Amino acid sequence: MLKRLEEFGKFVEISGFRRVHVGDARAFVEAVCQGLHVRVEVQFFDADLIASWSHLYFAALNALTAIQTKRALSKSLAVETALYASAQRQIKKALDVVGVKPETKNVAVLVLGDSEGSVEAGLLQVAKGLGAIPDDSVLDLTPPKTGRIRNAFDVSETELKTVSSHGDVAQALVDAVVERVALLSTRL
Repeated sequence: MLKRLEEFGKFVEISGFRRVHVGDARAFVEAVCQGLHVRVEVQFFDADLIASWSHLYFAALNALTAIQTKRALSKSLAVETALYASAQRQIKKALDVVGVKPETKNVAVLVLGDSEGSVEAGLLQVAKGLGAIPDDSVLDLTPPKTGRIRNAFDVSETELKTVSSHGDVAQALVDAVVERVALLSTRL
């Protein structure tokens, strides 16, 4: 899904891909990004640890705010987005939490750029590099995925019950993760 981030003069596209072979994570990212012929920032995530499209959208907003206010921990917008998506202050920990790993099969991709066209072209080039077509259903919450996300972000059953409205536990989990994303800026 493509969104315009008016306050930053940017566009963001968040998409998922199913049945991707990662292998060596660093080589995977380099190989896919090497084929990019447009000026965009790209970050890859293990989709099984992403609590919906909203999770990455708010990570991107917080990363852009951190860079704009000169409070960023990284020099790269893509890396800053990973820090926020993981709610971690250290790059290695961030990538350990939400980054792609050799066993990753479902990949979430975030593409940020200055124009709608460059972001769309960036996503097409990423898809070509992955040899896959977008499948945003990998961003949806499933029972097994919910357990992994709860564990990775330390979300307790009590917290979910407290946050949930009308028994919507899935939305409560998304809200809890997005809250952790937002709270990272208070720990800088």
